[in-house]
Amino acid sequence: MEFVMVPGGWQGGWVFDSVAGELRRRGHRVEAVTLAGLELEGPADVERPANLEAHVDQVAAVVEGLDGTTVALCGHSYAGLVIAGVADRLGDRLDHLVFIDAYVPEDGDSCWSLTTDMFREMFVAGARADGRWVGVPEGMDPRARAHPLASFVQGVTLHGNAWPALRRTYISGGDWTGSPFLELTERLRKDPAWEVLEIPVGHNIARRDPQGLATILDALPSTGGTAAG
Repeated sequence: MEFVMVPGGWQGGWVFDSVAGELRRRGHRVEAVTLAGLELEGPADVERPANLEAHVDQVAAVVEGLDGTTVALCGHSYAGLVIAGVADRLGDRLDHLVFIDAYVPEDGDSCWSLTTDMFREMFVAGARADGRWVGVPEGMDPRARAHPLASFVQGVTLHGNAWPALRRTYISGGDWTGSPFLELTERLRKDPAWEVLEIPVGHNIARRDPQGLATILDALPSTGGTAAG
C-alpha cells in the first residue's frame, strides 16, 4: 500500500518519521508531506501565506504523482480538512481515508468553525504579531513553524461525490485536555461507514506511539493490489 501522510498544524512531514520508517520496513511506500509555509527553512513567501485550498492543491498533486493503485491518504488534526478536500477531487485514486485525531468536515466547514473556543483564542493570540501567521504554541517540537492563519479559517469545498465509495478509518487519541474531537469520535462510532479505533496517548499520536499507529495502518484492508516496494 502507498501512504500519503499529512501533518496537522505547525508541524511538517518530519512528525511521521518513525511511523514512516516502520511502514517502509513492513513493505509499504510512504510520502510524508510538509505543507506549504511549514518548511524547516521557512515559508517561500512570508507575505502570501498558503490557505486551505493551496494545501489541498499541494496534496492532490502528490496523489496524482503516485503510480500505485492502493493509496491510503492520512491526515492529522487540521489535515483532516486537507485530505477531505483531496478525496472529494480524487476519490478514484484513493483506497482509504485515515483521520488521525482530526477534523472531519462537511462542505463549507473550516478548522475555525469546527474547533473549540480554546483553539480559536489560541489562533487569534498567535497571529497578533502580523495577522497572517499563527505562532508556534509552547511545548511543541523545535522543528515546528508558524502556521498560516488563512488555512485555519478558509472553508473546504466538498461536492460529496467521492466519499461514499471510500473506506474511512478514524483513529482517536482519546480524552486529552481540550480535545475538540470527543463528540465527533462518539458520533462516528455509531456510523457503519466508519471504523473507529483508539490509541489513547493524546493528540500527537505519531510522536507518542509511532509503533501503535504503524501497526494500525499496516493492517488496513485494501481493495486493490499491493504497492509495496
